[in-house]
Amino acid sequence: MTTLSVTPASASTLNLHATALLRISLGVMALAHGLLKVFVFTLPGTVGYFESLGLPGFVAYLTIAAEVGGGLALLFGVYTRWVSLALVPVLLGAAWVHLGNGWMFSNAGGGWEFPVFWAVALLVQAGLGSGSLVINRRWA
Repeated sequence: MTTLSVTPASASTLNLHATALLRISLGVMALAHGLLKVFVFTLPGTVGYFESLGLPGFVAYLTIAAEVGGGLALLFGVYTRWVSLALVPVLLGAAWVHLGNGWMFSNAGGGWEFPVFWAVALLVQAGLGSGSLVINRRWA
């Protein structure tokens, strides 16, 4: 039987890469959701949807900016802790929108399970920091 031994140095490297994998995944998801609002739902469509929820239309633009800008920042490892924390209210807002649809995101209209999990993952990312693969350590 072969055993895998992990040294403190290799564990540290593995943790940095795992943290980066989480950060990059969260960045791709945020960017994809922001671009979905721009290119699929369109800006006027997204604004109209936000207004149909009783929110001011400008909140749609703030949400898109947060998702696109935050997604790019996470992809590159720029101010990861702060960006992760800044995106949490966006996801809690999405959870609020889907609250009436039930727990499962597979429900009609999407439930609130996915945005809440995403918000928790962002909190974890904020605690972990940037990990490896950042464009500039000073901005991490």
